[in-house]
Amino acid sequence: MYPKEIVLPMKAELTDKGFQELLNANDVVELLQKKGTAFVMVNSVCGCSAAGARPAAIQAASTSAKKPTFVTTTFAGYDKEALAKLREYLMPFPPSSPCMALFKDGKLVHFLERHQIEGHAAQNIASNLTQAFEQYC
Repeated sequence: MYPKEIVLPMKAELTDKGFQELLNANDVVELLQKKGTAFVMVNSVCGCSAAGARPAAIQAASTSAKKPTFVTTTFAGYDKEALAKLREYLMPFPPSSPCMALFKDGKLVHFLERHQIEGHAAQNIASNLTQAFEQYC
């Protein structure tokens, strides 16, 4: 597990913008049993989270004309129980962090894996998310 001194500021980057944390398996199950759309940003300590993933998630969640009902986050390597449960819902995709998922009524409808985030500009990632929000939200 990563030290909290490293993780907490990276978590705060999202939670300070209104992202609700998924801290355990029950949080994930409760979220995905709700009607509506749920955006989940799987945060991580890697550089592509700072360079593209977190800024893109914040931009898309705050500026999209259509927004998910729920905007959430969990942290890879830290919120282990929540992430293990979330990954059950992300099948058949292999574990990937950072990554971003959009669920509609508990079903996965859009997913960005690390390889679709790493090396891509935050604006391009946000555009991808905004298009998914427009389609499903």
